[in-house]
Amino acid sequence: MKKILVLCTGNSCRSQMAHGFLDSFDKDLIIRSAGTEASGKLNHKAVEVMKEIGIDISKNTSDSVDKYLEEEWDYVITVCGGANEKCPAFIGKVKNRIHMGFDDPSDAVGSEEFINSEFRRIRDKIEISFKEFYLKEIKNG
Repeated sequence: MKKILVLCTGNSCRSQMAHGFLDSFDKDLIIRSAGTEASGKLNHKAVEVMKEIGIDISKNTSDSVDKYLEEEWDYVITVCGGANEKCPAFIGKVKNRIHMGFDDPSDAVGSEEFINSEFRRIRDKIEISFKEFYLKEIKNG
């Protein structure tokens, strides 16, 4: 059984979406997500856009990475994106470190319609990248 930690800064949006997708791909995986500056709550728009495609992440928790430092992980995947954003380094025991950068949709400004479209765009990019990771590394790896 593979253990995967998805890591971000706030653990409220991108890492939560990735967590939801991985859970939906394979119930036998042990998936956790965390942040170096965990917000303690999920971004409501991230919850909404995941629900649109049938994945409920509303019960997930926004946790600090400190909670997981003592555990061993098969994969730690960082999902921070923009050039101004510092991706956290995981100092715990990990076999494989992977970075998949995504823009932070919570940074989007403008009309409600535009902001929603940014959340959907990032959600869809996360789905494609994590499906590819899952098929290559886990299912067929």
